[in-house]
Amino acid sequence: MSSVYFINKGINKSIEFRGLRAQYIAYLALGLVGLLILFVVLYMMGVNAYVCLTLITGLGVTLVIGTFRLSHKYGKYGLMKKRARRSLPDCLKSRSRKLFIHLKAKTHDQH
Repeated sequence: MSSVYFINKGINKSIEFRGLRAQYIAYLALGLVGLLILFVVLYMMGVNAYVCLTLITGLGVTLVIGTFRLSHKYGKYGLMKKRARRSLPDCLKSRSRKLFIHLKAKTHDQH
């Protein structure tokens, strides 16, 4: 008997759904869940249903367009790199050369 094996050619590729890549799928999903909860809260507070629908639809369209723009602008890791870059210091100050002299002495001993 011959067996048929399919090769998964998507190994090590990021998840993509209709143009959204990687973490942007989760951002969109969480945003839509948040909009659903907002709709329920507004409706339970007694806001007119048409006002709720109009507001949620507008926010939903803004969320989808914004998420797609972020995905296309920054790509798979770009937004995380941008956030990480914010936490880097502008400069490093050292009052002593002791640390660097100590490092240099260690590298010569290892060779």
